[in-house]
Amino acid sequence: MSNTPGNSNPAPMRLDRRSILKGAAASLVASAVDLPSGVFAEGAGPETTKAILGYIALTDSAPLIIAKEKGLFAKYGMPDVEVVKQASWGASRDNTVLGGANNGIDGAHILTPMPYLISTGKVTQNNAPTPMYILARLNLDCQGISVSNEYKDFKAGVKADALKAVFAKKKAEGKEIKVAVTFPGGTHDLWMRYWLAASGIDPDKDVSTIVVPPPQMVANMKVGNMDAFCVGEPWNEQLVNQGVGYTACTTGELWFKHPEKSLGMRAEWVDKNPKAAKALVAAVIEAQQWCDKPENKAELAEIVGRRQWFNVPATDIIGRLKGDINYGNGRSAKGTKFGMKFWRDNASYPFKSHDAWFVTEDIRWNKLDAKTDIKAVVDKVNREDLWREAAKIAGVSAKDIPTSTSRGKETFFDGKVFDPDKPLDYLKSQSIKRAAV
Repeated sequence: MSNTPGNSNPAPMRLDRRSILKGAAASLVASAVDLPSGVFAEGAGPETTKAILGYIALTDSAPLIIAKEKGLFAKYGMPDVEVVKQASWGASRDNTVLGGANNGIDGAHILTPMPYLISTGKVTQNNAPTPMYILARLNLDCQGISVSNEYKDFKAGVKADALKAVFAKKKAEGKEIKVAVTFPGGTHDLWMRYWLAASGIDPDKDVSTIVVPPPQMVANMKVGNMDAFCVGEPWNEQLVNQGVGYTACTTGELWFKHPEKSLGMRAEWVDKNPKAAKALVAAVIEAQQWCDKPENKAELAEIVGRRQWFNVPATDIIGRLKGDINYGNGRSAKGTKFGMKFWRDNASYPFKSHDAWFVTEDIRWNKLDAKTDIKAVVDKVNREDLWREAAKIAGVSAKDIPTSTSRGKETFFDGKVFDPDKPLDYLKSQSIKRAAV
């Protein structure tokens, strides 16, 4: 019917498929949580229903995978989110720099220091900065430092002292000692460096550091390409299950309840789509809560182990997910406190004090400039304010939202203390370092 003058009935509105989907997405957001539809400005849903997120085949990527598998991105108005496997952390970096609009990715399951290294241009082509934000932490603990069976008799543990003499002897014989990490200046690099340096082994002078993508660690150890590696799960557990080496320690034994991976996004994408960013985080928060429930661990291991995600047997995933650790050298322990934490102990909240430690350690090893203003760069990259807003959307109770951006002083296995208010004091206390402080 035409809408001609004198016709009291207006013409029916034409709705195309895109309009219907957009309206449905907004309705999903409004109904997803026990909040009024105005939780997003004027009741509107996210600015976009799509984001492309990268992940590496590591157990701590589970919140992104579960959010996709369980329809949680759709629940919060983001039905078109893609979760795309990356071959290496270098690929994650390059695709983040490209951005989703240019056949790259908009954000990722990422090593916490990487958004800082990328934002400052320290690891990008031509040192061109690509500003990034950290929107959430994905997990605490449950990485590992594993050693080749060649050193099984030396029984290296949370202290690497037993390896110091044998490494020195091997080097004196003209042989190279190789330790593998996943990305220069990334979390695994920093755990390995801390572990070695605490026992007087200089990670730049006494050993050679090589970079190997996480899924390739076990195969490379098997053919003798490395003496030790640091990586996340399930690769340490797989190494033990295949009898290739043993785990010296879990990283939670170096620093209990330490932060690990983050949800990092291109700042440009977040600034353009702030409501969509909060919707993403809300979905991830709900996924983290699901991942942390003991009754869901078996299903979690089965889901992420599938061919389209990790292509790894669930038996290589489930043990350390629950805190059951077979070190592979005669030691084993059930139900330890070192299992992966996705939600409990404020695992999801990105404390600024934790980011300050990562920045400080990258300064220690000359991955970031010694003159870096630690507080300023953390304030720029860490968007815990968006996490707080997303947590409310996800229905998180006030008691589960930290009141401070700092978790306070942190104590490491060797007695060193990091005071986020005095990072240079911590740097000065380290006897092995590259930074001139």
